[in-house]
Amino acid sequence: MSEKTFDLHLIDHSGFYGIKDSNIELIRKLFPKLKIIVRGDMVKVIGEDEEIEIFYQRFQLLLDLFDKQGKIENNEIVNLMLYDQDEQSSNDINGDSDLILYGRNGIPIKARTPNQKRMYSAIYKYDMMFCIGPAGTGKTYTAIALAVKFLKDKKIKKIILTRPAVEAGENLGFLPGDLKEKLDPYMQPLYDALNDMLPAAKLNSYFEDGTIEIAPLAFMRGRTLENAFVILDEAQNATLGQMKMFLTRMGENSKFIITGDVTQIDLPPHQASGLLQTCKMLRNIDDINFIFLDENDVMRHPLVSKIIKKFEENQRD
Repeated sequence: MSEKTFDLHLIDHSGFYGIKDSNIELIRKLFPKLKIIVRGDMVKVIGEDEEIEIFYQRFQLLLDLFDKQGKIENNEIVNLMLYDQDEQSSNDINGDSDLILYGRNGIPIKARTPNQKRMYSAIYKYDMMFCIGPAGTGKTYTAIALAVKFLKDKKIKKIILTRPAVEAGENLGFLPGDLKEKLDPYMQPLYDALNDMLPAAKLNSYFEDGTIEIAPLAFMRGRTLENAFVILDEAQNATLGQMKMFLTRMGENSKFIITGDVTQIDLPPHQASGLLQTCKMLRNIDDINFIFLDENDVMRHPLVSKIIKKFEENQRD
């Protein structure tokens, strides 16, 4: 006999259980050999190893479908829980192998372009990844979606999003309240992406308990970032010293994604971008992946890709 526990705190578990736990009662009938115990947002299953393994695979599919739709019907429970797992993968059921996760209100968040799909694939093979490309290519948005997915899948325990807040005067001695006030507008794109992916109440609770942290790059100094998915955004505005400081924060079971746009460097003229220098130094390390996005990955108005192309042509002339 063994047991397995499911943590359902990332979804509306009461909705998943059904009125008076009717959905759970149906699942119990479908798996009579297992003892299924429900307490709050935790579901514990006790039984033989083989039966639990079958239950685990099918229950995960059921959770994915509920996360997608926000509801679950009796016929869907029966179909999925009695389904032969070997015949079809969860991607087939979802109908889209490029799907990263379902955001708020069940909206699918996908890797839409070839390089975004490379990001999605590479994050499972590499612990550190540099994603370089112009504005609008979805590099930051895709990186945050991957981080949220890893959190939902319990592959990591926290998400850390950071930027070298050049415009906000990162090295000035503000008091904490004043600093947050100053930095929030600069960090807003990160908040916007998270708001697309997580319910407001859940996102706020993650901020409060430190599961998700958004902070300027200077705040990373002296830390060891373990069991975390860490994203350094706008890395083109980091100095070489800051890049070294950040990259050496990496701890056990962590994923690091570094994003940047080398055409939008806001550092003073006498300071070189640490991102450019770092890419040159690390490019031959096999365990680090580099993905270069271009105008073909732009997800904004069609004019944006044309504008980016013209600016790139002008820089080459």
